[in-house]
Amino acid sequence: MATTDELLEAIADGHASDAVALTQRGLQEGIAPSSLLQDGLMAAMRQVGQLFEDGEIYVPEMLVAAHAMKDALEILRPHLVEHDVHSGGRIAIGTVKGDVHDIGKNLVAMMLEGSGFEVDDLGTDVYPDQFVEAARNGAQVVALSALLTTTMTNMREVIEAMQGAGLRERVRVVVGGAPITPEFAEEIGADGYAKDAPAAVRLVHRVLGDVDDVGDRSVVA
Repeated sequence: MATTDELLEAIADGHASDAVALTQRGLQEGIAPSSLLQDGLMAAMRQVGQLFEDGEIYVPEMLVAAHAMKDALEILRPHLVEHDVHSGGRIAIGTVKGDVHDIGKNLVAMMLEGSGFEVDDLGTDVYPDQFVEAARNGAQVVALSALLTTTMTNMREVIEAMQGAGLRERVRVVVGGAPITPEFAEEIGADGYAKDAPAAVRLVHRVLGDVDDVGDRSVVA
């Protein structure tokens, strides 16, 4: 079995120490960092996402796999920079003001990293001006998370702050979390809604693909 195949399997199974060792072995064997990323890490997270959507695994298994991916990525990241491997885009993610829940947000962030994006995790209880600053610093997509019905309304404040700063036309805003619906996303003017981490990765790919079409404000899952 090729090293990249073994790496994929180790990550999908959530074996972090094996994933790290296989990443190191792959580099020693002269496998291109981009191949380890695409054929190992990214392929593993696509497989994990599909298994989750098919109901064959659940959030705990997906989290374990994501942690294994993240550990492998830490080994790989300096080599990607050295070989000038560019990210698929820059994403800022955070749980909105007043909300300190982070499990779902963390999982989305790790899945996005495993899919080749550069992720700026702003943490929890993030105020609108912090999202605005992230956008000013180059984020192409701002991802908002909320777990409470009392804090989900703060997503609207972020979008209004982005508009007030003159950034809304060039930065996409996507939302998610237990109480969020496609209807709510459309109501507040978000560019999209995702029900879970695998859907969030697909959504970010879609809105980045549409980044030059500033007239499109359709909500997709």
